[in-house]
Amino acid sequence: MTEPLLVEIGVEELPAIPFLKELPNIEKKWEKILEESTLLCEFSFEYTPRRLVLWHPEFPLKQPDSFEELYGAPIDIAFKDGKPTPAALGFAKKCGVSLEEISRAKRGNKEVLYYKREIKGKRSHELLPKMIVAWLKSLNFGKAMRWGNLHEEFIRPIRWAIINLGPEFIKSEFYGIESADFTYVHRAVSMDPMKINGAKEYFDLLKTNGVILYADARYEKIENEFANIEKEGVRIDKDPDLLAEVVAITEFPTALKGSFEERFLALPPEVIITSMKEHQRYFPVFRNKSLQNSFVVVTNAYTDDFSQIIKGNERVLRARLADALFFWEKDLQKGLDYEGLKDVIFMDGLGSLFDKELRELKIATKLMQDYKERLIKDTHKNEGELKALIERAVMLSKADLLTEMVYEFTELQGIMGYYYALMQGEDTLVALAIKEQYLPNGEESELPSNIFTSLIAIATKLDTLLALFSIGKIPTGSRDPFGLRRAANGIIRIVIDKELQFNIAELGRFMDEYQEFDIKRLEEFFIERLYQFFDVNPSIIKAVVESGERDIILMKKKIEALAAIVESSDFKNIFTTFKRVANITKDVDTSQELFVDESLFEKDEEYKLWQKFNEVKKMPFSNYEERLDQLFGLKHTIDMFFDNVLVNAEEEKVRQNRKNLIASIYQEFKKIADIKEISV
Repeated sequence: MTEPLLVEIGVEELPAIPFLKELPNIEKKWEKILEESTLLCEFSFEYTPRRLVLWHPEFPLKQPDSFEELYGAPIDIAFKDGKPTPAALGFAKKCGVSLEEISRAKRGNKEVLYYKREIKGKRSHELLPKMIVAWLKSLNFGKAMRWGNLHEEFIRPIRWAIINLGPEFIKSEFYGIESADFTYVHRAVSMDPMKINGAKEYFDLLKTNGVILYADARYEKIENEFANIEKEGVRIDKDPDLLAEVVAITEFPTALKGSFEERFLALPPEVIITSMKEHQRYFPVFRNKSLQNSFVVVTNAYTDDFSQIIKGNERVLRARLADALFFWEKDLQKGLDYEGLKDVIFMDGLGSLFDKELRELKIATKLMQDYKERLIKDTHKNEGELKALIERAVMLSKADLLTEMVYEFTELQGIMGYYYALMQGEDTLVALAIKEQYLPNGEESELPSNIFTSLIAIATKLDTLLALFSIGKIPTGSRDPFGLRRAANGIIRIVIDKELQFNIAELGRFMDEYQEFDIKRLEEFFIERLYQFFDVNPSIIKAVVESGERDIILMKKKIEALAAIVESSDFKNIFTTFKRVANITKDVDTSQELFVDESLFEKDEEYKLWQKFNEVKKMPFSNYEERLDQLFGLKHTIDMFFDNVLVNAEEEKVRQNRKNLIASIYQEFKKIADIKEISV
């Protein structure tokens, strides 16, 4: 037997961002509770900012009956001389029956006491209150709050609840409220509780009183209204994260177009867009690629006259943009100046931001020598000009932190420096380097646009890593308060994108300005990041790492080449031979040059393998995958060797010579990867 089940948890307005982070887990957590309660069935989860709703069209009225099998002591222990022992009597008591009701069963090779009892499933109305509380407690929104005299916590105070199973409203008390037969509609319609007689009346009541329960329907309404606005020949920046946020904070969304004075378009577009999106949840409007002096706000108002709502939002945005314009004009009068950074502490033990820039400059100058030819070719500047531009870019890179605009809009650091640099006549490369120094700032983030700005971005991140490591601020576990993993990931992404030589075993050459620490720890930190960066069998990465390669570009090429071969369908058959090659040479020092004496060969297979290996060794190759194919192509000849030659010969010279022959092949592999580390 089944009946429809409706559960509604009414709350004060949910904060969108923490709620949306947990949203993918909410259904899974309820499903797990259903499964544990043996009441699993189809359901949907819906939400608005004021309610969490579970809807089961067909919910079981009770758990299924089940059986429990209990096993007791072996018969020879349970009975002595035909009489029950305490072991038998204790088992019957445990089962809650008389000894006569206990039977026997085979378990392994012994006959033991046995009892099978039926467990009647509990009625759902008894289970649901505890299940719902368990579900609410399982939800993790980051921060929680208490209210009233309660010890329980939730993201926002719970104000009402419905547990409606078929014709029955289940009574239960939790989080300081008692479940009942009423709900609340849109506040603009009524502030009073609305009584319902069942699920159908509940859904009808919300629909006709300003509550669109289904998030998909709210999305659709907003997108249709966006489309109507765009018929005016404009384009709305439909940021998906912002759209999800407004869907989460509205019960009856309506998209409205507002405007602001054209004079504010003198501001950099990022300032206007940040004011809209980050602070007001407005959507910017463009015509072609130009930002327009208009915006779209999604309101939760339930009314026929939106004129006052539009005016109110225009007034709020106008005030923010007026402040921004004041900051912009004031900052332009001052200009960018890095002298003030001497008074801004970067971190205890690491001096000021000015000191940080000086360290970054030394790193950038060394990197310039590494990439000098490409820099000259890409920028059309000579070495002297490059050196001056790098110094200017680094020393101005943090200067916008002293501006009024960045003080107000911290997320615009770097971006505002770019605009201020252009306005005071700095070289375009300098301005762009200031803007792109923090890139990439996320997994999906853009990368610096050219090699010059990449150099500045690497210097910024590398100084942060060296400086923090030097004072022991190394990430542990999942904690990384200073974003050092992000900094290392950023360097790896830039180096790979621009194909820059960057050897992590040579980081010690930048150590002049830092307190002494084990630079190997930073090298290992970068290697850890590579395991996150490449989506391949981890043993492939380890094989390349153990080969001793530390240049990031070469590591990438070797990892990708090895992965292409290891992940092929026939590799397991091939690899058996080469695993044996690696195992046989464990006691051979492959770090030294190996000598193979042909005069000690006794079998044709030795000559053939040595000859074939030397042919392969001399073969040209255009990439590492081609080279690995050539080496793995030795399989047949190696197999013939193993079938006909005893490597561990009695005579020591012959034995060592044969090991050196096999080790020479392993040694050639190791120029790319240590094949003994591969697991398939």
